[in-house]
Amino acid sequence: MDAIRTIISPFDERQIRALKAGESVRLSGLVYTGRDRLHAYLHGGGAAPVPLRDAAIYHCGPVVVPADGGGWRVVAAGPTTSSREEPYMAGIITHHGVRVIIGKGGMGDKTREACRTQGCVYLQAVGGAAASLARRVTAVRRVFFLEEFGATEAMWEWTVEGFEAVVGIDTHGRSLFDEIRQASGSRLAELTYIQQF
Repeated sequence: MDAIRTIISPFDERQIRALKAGESVRLSGLVYTGRDRLHAYLHGGGAAPVPLRDAAIYHCGPVVVPADGGGWRVVAAGPTTSSREEPYMAGIITHHGVRVIIGKGGMGDKTREACRTQGCVYLQAVGGAAASLARRVTAVRRVFFLEEFGATEAMWEWTVEGFEAVVGIDTHGRSLFDEIRQASGSRLAELTYIQQF
């Protein structure tokens, strides 16, 4: 069994370009959450409240509650469907220098091409494991756009430790999602042909 690669933010371009689709990774360091409103804002020319170069954006609408003694505590941190951000993602990668995207379900051709040219990867997080993934968040450092966007659409800055995911799109143009779709289509055509006889 192959070892799980460890990647730590801020991410180095050479480290990210060395990752291959299908590899398992364990991520530690800073992660920023972002959903539809943040992506539309950034893509539309809105200023990022922190530099996103060499950073990670996690497609996640978390459940975050006040912590005892002040601050915040994350109780659910599952990935949201990344394809919703396809209209924005390539532009954000290119303009802001994002190195890592985390989400579920894959992304389209424009994002795949931006990952290839700009040196960014898409990581597939485990869907349906929101409580387990929340335990990987060791600190809620800051929150941005809380009043403007609301808690699930706000941009949360977290420290994570040992957040596991799989490289779904790498910097070499490979997409596991495209490969699975093509393989499934070929197999379906084969089965349909067999059933005719």
